[in-house]
Amino acid sequence: MEVQLTAPNGKMWSQPLGLFINNEFVKSSNEQKFASINPTTEEEICSVFAATADDVDTAVAAARKAFKDASWKSLSGTERGALMLKLADLVTQNAEVLATIECLDNGKPYSVALTENVPEVANVFRYYAGYADKNFGQVIDVGPAKFAYTVKEPLGVCGQIIPWNYPLDMAAWKLGPALCCGNTVVLKLAEQTPLSMLYVAKLVKEAGFPPGVVNIINGHGREAGAALVQHPHVDKVAFTGSTATGKEIMKMASATMKNITLETGGKSPLVVFDDADVDLAATWSHIGIMSNQGQICTATSRLLVQEGVYDKFVESFKAKVQELSVVGDPFEESTFQGPQVTKAQYERVLGYIQSGKEEGATVMLGGEPAPQKGKGFFVAPTVFTDVKPSMKIFREEIFGPCVAIISFKTEEEAIDLANNTTYGLGAALFTRDLVRAHRVAREIEAGMVWINSSNDSDYRIPFGGVKQSGIGRELGEAGLAAYSNVKSIHVNMTA
Repeated sequence: MEVQLTAPNGKMWSQPLGLFINNEFVKSSNEQKFASINPTTEEEICSVFAATADDVDTAVAAARKAFKDASWKSLSGTERGALMLKLADLVTQNAEVLATIECLDNGKPYSVALTENVPEVANVFRYYAGYADKNFGQVIDVGPAKFAYTVKEPLGVCGQIIPWNYPLDMAAWKLGPALCCGNTVVLKLAEQTPLSMLYVAKLVKEAGFPPGVVNIINGHGREAGAALVQHPHVDKVAFTGSTATGKEIMKMASATMKNITLETGGKSPLVVFDDADVDLAATWSHIGIMSNQGQICTATSRLLVQEGVYDKFVESFKAKVQELSVVGDPFEESTFQGPQVTKAQYERVLGYIQSGKEEGATVMLGGEPAPQKGKGFFVAPTVFTDVKPSMKIFREEIFGPCVAIISFKTEEEAIDLANNTTYGLGAALFTRDLVRAHRVAREIEAGMVWINSSNDSDYRIPFGGVKQSGIGRELGEAGLAAYSNVKSIHVNMTA
């Protein structure tokens, strides 16, 4: 059920291949597998077992049993928190292996995985471990004739589905609050990037979580994902991924009226006003769209620049991209941008670039494949100018290192352009006028707004969107609300 792997950086580890159910790795019921591909070399890393609907049923049954078992149900919040802290410590101790797996399987730079992604996992677990014995109910004063109070109770079995762009981080965002509140989990991994979280499954067992509390399965969305969402014994579904898939999950979950949390697509604007610090705006604009190969749901992929600083900003932004967006082997220290995660995603990005050209936009930078030694799903960082709001590259989520720049005259026009989208996940704006900053932040239709930065999210701050960017919030104290029920208890004091 494991295979010994060695990465280009020399790191060796034993890679689990099975479905993690009841604290054991097992084969799928029909022994079906799928291959995980290294996007840098286009070669197979290994093949993992893929869950069937029967395997999902087994995993859900394990989670249901664990939810009712005293080994989990009778733990205090403090004891649950201690298990989560142990898991966080194990993640930190295995940071180099986890970062190596993430780099190999996902294509993101090793340095980013090691210094940003793995620490995020540990931080999220520690944050929610601290809340495990502080998720309080209330005593409500309704007069001496009645004693009324509330308690917060876990929902039950949580089906959680994560995307391929941040396999470790997105799993932690979901596992953290779910376990904090006393739920059990069946976590379905993205079929494109299953390897890092299968390794974390080993750490879950080592940390001492009772069997069945955390189950981690691989599988195709149409088979394993659909079975999980529709399962009658799953009480809650949390999903991060595309808006189209989120809509399908809403439909499937509606049959049993499941509690749902959805974090879906985005087409986030970044607004640069005439009075902005242009160099600062260019620096954060680069981070906001080119980080993680542009594969970020909140990526600020629409740059709206006021006419007075348009030329200056475009030159500064171009210089930042040329200087910083070094495309190359993700294990190399100098690399900023690795490959797109899969061939399908690579072709999708190139298709949008072609669309931008055909619709009349100007390619100021990039606009072409950027293979390394003749291999890999690499796309040159691409900047479009002469963009119109009607163009696909301005309206649709590309999920790649591709940005559209457009100019505006007035604040009102900027707000209209920013809100001219079906999405509403994130937004950024740059200005030295703090009154304007707060005013515009309130007018933009988004779940999150960054002022004079972009995409510097924090595990202590709620994350989520409006419109077709999702339902509910993750992270921060607000993230707990999605994983507990508030029960009201009325006591008649005159009985």
